[in-house]
Amino acid sequence: MSRMRVDENLCILCGECVQACPFAAIEMGPTAIQFTNACRLCRICVRACPVGAISLEEAAAQTTQDLSAYRDVLIVAEQRQGKLHPLTYELIGKGQELAGKLGEKVAVCLAGSGVQELAQELLHYGVDYVYLYDYPELEHFRIEPYTGITVDLAEQIKPGIILMGATPIGRSLAPRVATRLRTGLTADCTVLDVKEDGDLVQIRPAFGGDVMAQIVTPRHRPQMATVRHKVMLPAERVEPRGEIVRCEADGKLLQSKIEILNFRPHEVTSSITDAEIIVAAGRGIGKPEGLWLVARLAELFGGTFGVTRPLVEKGWASYDRQIGMSGRTVRPRLFIACGISGAIQFIAGMRGSDHIFAINSDPAAPIFDVAHYGLVGDLYQIIPEIIQTLEKGGSAGVSEVS
Repeated sequence: MSRMRVDENLCILCGECVQACPFAAIEMGPTAIQFTNACRLCRICVRACPVGAISLEEAAAQTTQDLSAYRDVLIVAEQRQGKLHPLTYELIGKGQELAGKLGEKVAVCLAGSGVQELAQELLHYGVDYVYLYDYPELEHFRIEPYTGITVDLAEQIKPGIILMGATPIGRSLAPRVATRLRTGLTADCTVLDVKEDGDLVQIRPAFGGDVMAQIVTPRHRPQMATVRHKVMLPAERVEPRGEIVRCEADGKLLQSKIEILNFRPHEVTSSITDAEIIVAAGRGIGKPEGLWLVARLAELFGGTFGVTRPLVEKGWASYDRQIGMSGRTVRPRLFIACGISGAIQFIAGMRGSDHIFAINSDPAAPIFDVAHYGLVGDLYQIIPEIIQTLEKGGSAGVSEVS
């Protein structure tokens, strides 16, 4: 078992590590610092120690897997009522990038009832194989059969990487699959890359967004990660070159203790995730009345408005307008940030925007590090002038900012 180690000959009891520990897991001892059971092995203390007295003692690596037997990237497609979730195309795009670096192939697992046409459509996005499970029992998502067939396929084809969407379905399915396959899972990744040896580098905000965690699974396969909608770029439509493989499922795999008595489709409403233009407000607006200015500016641009987490917590806006890792991930063509400092968890939810315009009174605000354009000043002077200009000249459409 891994543990933190302290060299008592080097420790000078300066207290730097005590201050740096986010879990209050370090105490001052008589001759050296001591770790409590609250330690999470995050190694922040290792970097904080000025004399190099702290280190992580790694447990001996234990694995019985032949890692060389695992290759290719498997995408678990998600479909509802015969329509593919757009996140599937984004996972394929990222899968192609990872597979290209490794010289491997991209496969898709598609489950449902009467979804042969969807399998044909997936071939148009450059995948090498579509493994099709087409059974009446899979018409609606039920966790037992969907887990069973995903695990069954993974055990047969042995992919090195499995990617799923961080949707309600994916968040239910992924941990069950990972547990059955006895491997690790990183949820809500914002960056995915791969090393030459095949290790998947999974990056996501951690500790409330204070740090970016870089996670690898060096001793187990497959490597699993979930990704949120709008984080990755979708694959482009091309001439099909892959093949569809119809998979047989044992009757036991399709059994479920859940009986669906009736199904009523959820009414689809417009979401901030799909907006082409977003004007977002942060804590810098200072008062709830300031949201009117932001909403008006969004209206004139033909877009919608969003907010940061603190404004939702204050009750100034509803959760469905929250942007960031704890809210929605967006990728509009134009994003205008008003009074937003640029916390790492917020930036992770909007940095993929085509054009980012920031308005902030603090010239050192982190939002300017990701913004393409910026104005330093009082938003209560700047926004009214922009509104006045737009009202005189007419609304600005998406085509005018492309």
